[in-house]
Amino acid sequence: MRLIEQAGLKLLRGCDPERAHGLALTALRAGLAPAPGVVTSDRLRCSVAGLDLPNPIGLAAGFDKNATALAGLSRAGFGFVEVGAATPRPQPGNPKPRLFRLREDQAAINRFGFNNDGMQAIGARLAQRPRGMVLGLNLGANKDSDDRAADFARVLTHCGAHIDFATVNVSSPNTERLRDLQGKEALSALLAGVMQARAALARPVPVFLKIAPDLDEQGLADVAEVALSSGVAGVIATNTTLSRDGLTSRHAGEMGGLSGQPLFEKSTRTLARLSQLTDGALPLIGVGGVGSAQQAYDKIRAGASAVQLYTALVYGGLSLVQDIATGLDALLARDGFANVAQAVGTGRKDWT
Repeated sequence: MRLIEQAGLKLLRGCDPERAHGLALTALRAGLAPAPGVVTSDRLRCSVAGLDLPNPIGLAAGFDKNATALAGLSRAGFGFVEVGAATPRPQPGNPKPRLFRLREDQAAINRFGFNNDGMQAIGARLAQRPRGMVLGLNLGANKDSDDRAADFARVLTHCGAHIDFATVNVSSPNTERLRDLQGKEALSALLAGVMQARAALARPVPVFLKIAPDLDEQGLADVAEVALSSGVAGVIATNTTLSRDGLTSRHAGEMGGLSGQPLFEKSTRTLARLSQLTDGALPLIGVGGVGSAQQAYDKIRAGASAVQLYTALVYGGLSLVQDIATGLDALLARDGFANVAQAVGTGRKDWT
């Protein structure tokens, strides 16, 4: 299967990036992708915000925006999967081209702009989800909405019965002025509406807040304060960055959010600082540049209870999920941790 996967990745890398993404989802739906099942052990099993995870390796939002490949993803080895972002109404997103591979940097730049089928279609697919997977939905707002803050609550109300957690995404750089909602007052009001919608669900689910890596110290402190007071279950750190430091690819100047290896250090420092500011009171999920077991371990030791990846799959394929999970298990065993929870935050000082 590894040889077949490598041949498939080579073919996909010869295609336009967005078309390759679509073909990868098609392969998942057709059962042509690696399906090792969930990798787990006593060391890897953990609980995050009340979610019992077989391992702490998750799929970040954006890979399966429309929840069309849930069956394949449930067999790919992830401990949890996040789909979306979903907005109340369907929207096409930004003009193409809007996805760029930066091979030399093991990175990607996207400016999709919340392209998705809308909450009605996505909710119907979530209702048919495979049993046994831990599944979350990234909540978004329509670009032309009169009340973007209310959009997040609307999506949660419509889809909440079919998911295990939700993520409030105010950190995408690809919808104009969306990141303005990370300001203290705006964020407090937005989260109050989302938490009110959560309370009305028959089965209230954990709500996470996803933040940008580009916040300054005061902005990060404000986010930490609001997160602690709002009732959210945790914070996902981080989304893509607008920084272009150190890039070598010819696509480095493209507009949009940068993900992949160049984001690792920046996002991990943000994560560690947020862990320090919240003093362990909220579970954190580390995202940004995770492409190996060591990088997953670094995020955990910086303060993450779990991690997510996406861009690394472009270069390493879905087999990478199994490699990271088994490698993380070995690193935990090497350092004498009986469970991943014992390692959380043990290396935070290295990043702050």
